[in-house]
Amino acid sequence: MSPAGRRGPARHPVPRPEVAALPRYSRAAGAGAVRWVASSNESALPPSPRVVQAVAATAARAHRHQSLLGEPLSAAIAGGLGLPEERVVVGGGSLALLQLALTAYTGPGTEVVYAWRSYEAYPICAGIAGARPVPVPLTPAYGHDLDAMLAAVTPSTRAVLVCDPNNPTGTELGHERVAALLNRLPSDVLVLLDQAYQEFATRPVDTLALVERHPNLAVLRTFSKAYGLAGLRAGYLIAQPEVTGTVRAVGPPGAARRARGAGRRGAGQRRQLLSGCRSARTRGGSSAPASHGACRSAPSRVKASG
Repeated sequence: MSPAGRRGPARHPVPRPEVAALPRYSRAAGAGAVRWVASSNESALPPSPRVVQAVAATAARAHRHQSLLGEPLSAAIAGGLGLPEERVVVGGGSLALLQLALTAYTGPGTEVVYAWRSYEAYPICAGIAGARPVPVPLTPAYGHDLDAMLAAVTPSTRAVLVCDPNNPTGTELGHERVAALLNRLPSDVLVLLDQAYQEFATRPVDTLALVERHPNLAVLRTFSKAYGLAGLRAGYLIAQPEVTGTVRAVGPPGAARRARGAGRRGAGQRRQLLSGCRSARTRGGSSAPASHGACRSAPSRVKASG
C-alpha cells in the first residue's frame, strides 16, 4: 500500500485542528484605496523626514545582512530607557513578539487569559501557540475586569494578556491597578502588558519599576502607532533577562532588520514625540504635528476609565 493510501481520504494537507478553528484577522483596505485605515489605527500622517532618510539608507544596503538580532536598535531603546541592553528584545512589531512569547511559554494543555473585547489578535496568537484562549468580558465601562480575570486563572494558565490603554475601547488601568494584578497572580504565570498605545496614556504605568519587581512581567511596545511606522513592523519587549533570553531564542534572526534605522531615529526623538502625542490626546488629535507620526492614532475612547 502506498503512503498516500495509509493516510485516508484527505486530498490536501490538513492543519492542526486548533489552527483550522482560528478566527481570521480582519483584512484592512489596500493602501491605494484610502488615505489611511482608521480601523487599524494607522497614522494619517507620514513619518518624519529623518526617519525616511534612515529607511532609504538602510534600503541602500539591502543586499547585506544587517545585525541578526537588531542589536543597534535594542541598544538605542535600552539606552533611552536607562536599561541594560539584555532587558530589551526587538522584533517585527509587538505582535510578532507577543507570538514568540506565547510560543515559548504556552502550548497544548495550557490556557491564556485576556480581556474581551481587546486586541483581536489575542485569540489567534494563543491558538497558534496551541493554548486554549480564555476571554473575560469587559466591565460595563468597557475596561478590564481584573477580578474576573483573576478568577479565570487556573493551574493550566500560563499567560495573562493586559492591553493598557485597551484597544479598541481606549480605557486605562493606571499603575496601581496593574501593580495590584501582578501582586495577586501566581509568579509562574507570564503577564504580557501590551502598551501599543502607551504614548497616549493619561494614567501612565511605571512599567520599568514593575519589571524590576516582577520577573514574570513582559512589556510590549511598538513603533507602529505614535511613531507612524506601521508599514515597517518594528516593536520591542522589555523584561528581565530570563524572559528576554527565552523570547530571543525562539525568534528568527533578522526579524527587525528592515526597520532598524528608522527605529533608531524614532527612539532618538522620543521626548519630542511624547509631548506632541499628549497634546494631541488632550485636544482630541486636532493639532498633531506632522513630524510626530501617528499622534492621532489612539484607540477610540469609549469611556474615560475602566
